[in-house]
This record gives sequence, C-alpha cells and structure tokens, in this order.
Amino acid sequence: MKAIALVVAILISINNLGNAVARSKSKMPTQAIKLYYLPPSPPCRAVMMAAKVLGVELDLVVTNIMEGEHLRPEFMKMNPQHTIPTMDDSGFILWESRAIMTYMANAYGKDDSLYPKNPRQRAVVDQRLNFDLGTLFMRYINLYGPLIFKGGSMDEEKAAKLNEAIGWMNTMLEGKAFVAGDNMTLADISIIVTYTCLEAFEYDFSQYENVMKWFERMKKELQPYGYEEIDRAGAQMLATFLKSHAN
Repeated sequence: MKAIALVVAILISINNLGNAVARSKSKMPTQAIKLYYLPPSPPCRAVMMAAKVLGVELDLVVTNIMEGEHLRPEFMKMNPQHTIPTMDDSGFILWESRAIMTYMANAYGKDDSLYPKNPRQRAVVDQRLNFDLGTLFMRYINLYGPLIFKGGSMDEEKAAKLNEAIGWMNTMLEGKAFVAGDNMTLADISIIVTYTCLEAFEYDFSQYENVMKWFERMKKELQPYGYEEIDRAGAQMLATFLKSHAN
C-alpha cells in the first residue's frame, strides 16, 4: 500500500509540475508590449489581430512613416531597417510582422493551436507564412505600391502575377478550411490582410472559389478580435488614399 501511495504521490507531483510549466508558458508579459505601428499598414494589422487572439495587451505607438517618424535617430537606433511594425517587449526589440507574431505565440500562447509545436504541422504554417511574405503579399505590393504612392494605371502584367499567386492559394485550400489545415493559425491571420485590402480596392478575385469561402470564414473567425476596427478600417484608409491619387 505504501508503494502504491508513493507512486500516486509521484504522479500527482509530475502532473502539478506539468500544469505549472503550462501556466508559465502562457504567462502574459509583465507590461504591455509596445508596438510601433501605423493603422493602415497590413503587416501592423496582422500583428494587432494576432495579439488580440492571443490575449496579449499592446501599447500602440503611432509611427507616421509618411512624415518620416521612422527615420528619427531614436527609432533607427532601435530598428536600423526603420520598418513598422516594430515591437518592444520589455527591452526585447523585434521587427518583421511574421517574426513578431510567431514570437508572441511562442512566448504567450495558451496553447499551440495558432502555431503548432508538431514539426510537420509547424512546417506547413511556416511555409504558408513564407508564401505570404515572398509571393502573395510581395505581388500585392508590386501591383499596388506604385498606385498608392504615385498614382497611375493598373499594370496588367503585375495583376496577372498576383492572380497567379491567388490561384496557387486556391489550390492550397482544396479540401481545407484554413490555409494550413483544419483550424486558424498565424498564417491565416497574416494572409487575410492582403485580401481585405484587395476587397477594399474592389479587386475582383471572386473566380477563386476556395479563397472566397476561406475569406468569408476568416472574417467570422476574426470578428471578435478586431477584424472590423483593425483590418477592414485600415484597408479602407488605404483605399481612400488610393482613390485620392487616382483622381
């Protein structure tokens, strides 16, 4: 009986230790994470929504790149690339939106649903994040960057390249509810901001059925986490800016 009691005690201790570790991993930052951002910026919007999903409090610091605030010496000392979003978590400085999002999930996620620990599942999320960074968002920027900042007419060749990327994503979504599997991950949150911009710009991607279904599904998923006030509102700011340059 004593031996059985000892085993039970050991198992309870191991379980309690495991719970303590789980709690420590989901511990929130001691103070709000400072985020240097601009509301219309798609990468900033992705970080802000990811933080809301994770329950991480942000101290938002508007950094107006149109007025050169990102070129101030104190900002460039913090981030020599002088880009937004830039994060300051109690002295830990990080930039690039996808790096910030994965850091927050690793440091403060209550579980690993947004950024799985399973190597293969995480690899798929990472692949989708890299697809977003190097292909989808890049082709969106190549098409709309000049139009937003300089005006002019649509470059049909660049539009075709963007459509090609949307088509690839449409194939990735075949038989899937979300871009990396059966539940929402950081990849979905990173990617949706591009489509919210495209919708605000009245860009027609309705021919891509899987993408359209995913887009509507993600709007509902993110509705409690600031989709309207963060993502849609920011995209509308960019759309207004685009229209002002088109006139």
